[in-house]
Amino acid sequence: QTRLGYIVVLILSFSIFPFLAFSFLPGLLYLEKKPRVVPPLTAPKIPEGEKVDFDDIQKKRQNKDLIELQALIDSHFEARKKEEEEILALKERIEKRRAERAEQQRIRAEKEKERQARLAEEKARREEEDAKRRAEDDMKKKKALSSMGATYSSYLAKADQKRGKKQTARELKKKVLAERRKPLNIDHLSEDKLREKAKEMWDWLYQLETEKYEYLEKIKRQKYDILSLRCRVEALSKFSKKAGAKGKVGGRWK
Repeated sequence: QTRLGYIVVLILSFSIFPFLAFSFLPGLLYLEKKPRVVPPLTAPKIPEGEKVDFDDIQKKRQNKDLIELQALIDSHFEARKKEEEEILALKERIEKRRAERAEQQRIRAEKEKERQARLAEEKARREEEDAKRRAEDDMKKKKALSSMGATYSSYLAKADQKRGKKQTARELKKKVLAERRKPLNIDHLSEDKLREKAKEMWDWLYQLETEKYEYLEKIKRQKYDILSLRCRVEALSKFSKKAGAKGKVGGRWK
């Protein structure tokens, strides 16, 4: 060990302080020259008067090893048995939960089926009530129409007559418009002819607008005259009522 320490110190000295490494060389040489002392080996003493039975010792050791091995085997099987019991209990819980879920789904499906049946019955009942109410309303209408009799027939005749008059006026209007509308055939006209046609249409449109304006002004004047005459009539009627009330007392004129 001393030699090994010197070698370590020498290596460190060379790496850190090379000039100090030479101071350790004499000590290292001294250790090399010093003889190595080997301690003597002595056999173990056996107690006197006692005989050692190595077979018995070996047998006891084997028995101890067997006991330890058996304990390990027993603990392994106990742990395995416990794990199997836990797995079995877990499977039972899973099956129980699955059965509970299936029962819940069955109950939910039955409730939904009952709800749908209830809705269908209610819908059929409402439809039946609506049909019955419509039938009653139709019956009441038929009775009312039959009770009207000739009055209703005359009313229908008058309505048809009015409808016929309206239709006749509408047809007359269509006829007049068709007569006023002239077909515009300008495909074969040249540019000058088109200009003349456009000027002619413009003059016609100007004439129509002038006539329209004159008619509107005439209508306004007529409305004004009617309103003025109505005001005069009302004023005269009020004046005549007041004059009659002043000149007549107790049914006699003053």
